[in-house]
Amino acid sequence: MAQLINLTLLVMLLLSLFSIEALAEPSMKRPQRGYHRQTVAYIKGSCQTTLYPDLCRRSLHRFVSSNIQSPEHLTHVALSMSLSRALHTREYLVQLAKQFEALTNSNNRRDYFVVQDCFKQIDDSVDELGHSIKELERLNKIPTTLINDDVLWHISNVETWMSTALTDASTCVDYFPGRRMSKMKAAIRGKVLNVAQVTSNALALFHRYAAKYREVAQAKKP
Repeated sequence: MAQLINLTLLVMLLLSLFSIEALAEPSMKRPQRGYHRQTVAYIKGSCQTTLYPDLCRRSLHRFVSSNIQSPEHLTHVALSMSLSRALHTREYLVQLAKQFEALTNSNNRRDYFVVQDCFKQIDDSVDELGHSIKELERLNKIPTTLINDDVLWHISNVETWMSTALTDASTCVDYFPGRRMSKMKAAIRGKVLNVAQVTSNALALFHRYAAKYREVAQAKKP
């Protein structure tokens, strides 16, 4: 419980730093007054490397006032957003599980166990994304001029945690194949699919960021 509280507080702090409104997704077409056009262009260009560029641009647009101009800053924002979405989805699944637990007929019990299994996957994703952020913060403190095996180890750790988080969220999506679903199941699928997609985008942005470290490491090899 203490670990959960600490992780939640960490996310709240990260999101407040970037002025996140968790459900807002404004358009990228017309930057509002005061937004930084260079940051808009930077986000748009960076998102082209992701599997879901439209979602990437929409979800990151709210951060343009943070003047994002570097791969490390953009990766940190994207990863923090993934964790925020995962936390929101986990809380949603907790509330659903409580509702099903009070019901007794066999159909509702089956749904309860599906929700429970999905919750476990998203709960794991929350932990893994939290580990990813901590590793990324360690990596961000190391200048590219000091590349060594320890740096590459941090990169590998971030990639492992993020990839595992993506796998867990995608596994949850597979519980809801999308055929003849109830509104409740469709809502669950939509939320966990969003977690998987924003995590996929964050991983792609991290790969772009980590490439500069790998390039320096490769250049140093005899």
